[in-house]
Amino acid sequence: MAWPKLFAVLSFSLLWVAGGQELPAQTGGTRVYRFLDLPYSSRVAALGGGIASMPAGDLNFALSNPALLSDAVNNQLFLNYINYFSDINFGSMGYAFRTPLPVRTAAAMQYIHYGTFTATDETGTVTGTFSAAEYIFHLSASYDLFDSLMTVGVSMKPLLSVLERYQSFGLVFDVGAAYHSRDDLFTAALVLRNAGFQVSPYVPGHREKVPFEIRAGMSAKLRHAPFRFVATFRDLQRPDLLYTVTEDPENPTAPYPEKKEYSGFGKVAENFMRHTVLGVEVLMGRSLIVSAGYNYRRRKELMVPPRSGMAGFSIGATLQLKRFTLSYGRATYHLAGASNHISFSTNVKELLGKRSL
Repeated sequence: MAWPKLFAVLSFSLLWVAGGQELPAQTGGTRVYRFLDLPYSSRVAALGGGIASMPAGDLNFALSNPALLSDAVNNQLFLNYINYFSDINFGSMGYAFRTPLPVRTAAAMQYIHYGTFTATDETGTVTGTFSAAEYIFHLSASYDLFDSLMTVGVSMKPLLSVLERYQSFGLVFDVGAAYHSRDDLFTAALVLRNAGFQVSPYVPGHREKVPFEIRAGMSAKLRHAPFRFVATFRDLQRPDLLYTVTEDPENPTAPYPEKKEYSGFGKVAENFMRHTVLGVEVLMGRSLIVSAGYNYRRRKELMVPPRSGMAGFSIGATLQLKRFTLSYGRATYHLAGASNHISFSTNVKELLGKRSL
């Protein structure tokens, strides 16, 4: 079977699997493995926390959409570390490599460690400590179509979740497609993320649903100005992201902002904005990229009126040196704090000064 046909069959198979995912009415709390939604790259975090479309050159983008795996990242190695809230830390590492197959390939591993907890019995007596952690393994491949104007990609992601004595194993897939203009100034993409299931649930006989998501996006760089604009549309499988909180549980008699009811054009506009993540990059020469993002949904759901602060905003910078690239991103979620992301990447072939790997 020709490789384009093989990719088409695999992609449509995964689309069929994704089509079987039930769509929830609520915006959260209905799925397991929510760590799949976390931004593991500092540049992605700086652009608002999730992308579908970006130009080639950064292997981290393939974690968001396997169709962004390109020849430009061959032999690239990346390491990410994120200092999250409380004692939570997570990170990732990945590498793009050649195989005898006529496709691009990459492998990656992501982890999140929630810290160490005190274990007690029903009377409150301390019995010891326990920890909680989760792991994702990526195996990605991409293939060019239509004279390299279109790229399709697939990622297989087995994952392991260990929460105290409870363990769960799952298997999810990403399938994406990306269009690149010939001048490389414009990219548009669509990706179906986390289509799959729990292979082994935490509790025998009680399987839960995984966080399936449809994303679309576009990025465009101005031809004669150092700006790139990025728009990402998330959770497209759920047209309505609004919800109503009838009262503040700590003060039931007080008015609560989310009690507002939307209707007509206001409801359409509010839903559109909650699906949208906006980002911009300023390309300051060949060595420095400054990134900023705005996640409207994050701001609406996590701000504390009237002191909303910088919730939903993010910023970062990428320094591209001859041998390696360093990147930092900071995303504000809430008045309580922000996440700090650090990324490092290098081309192993160039770093070692070898002709081939």
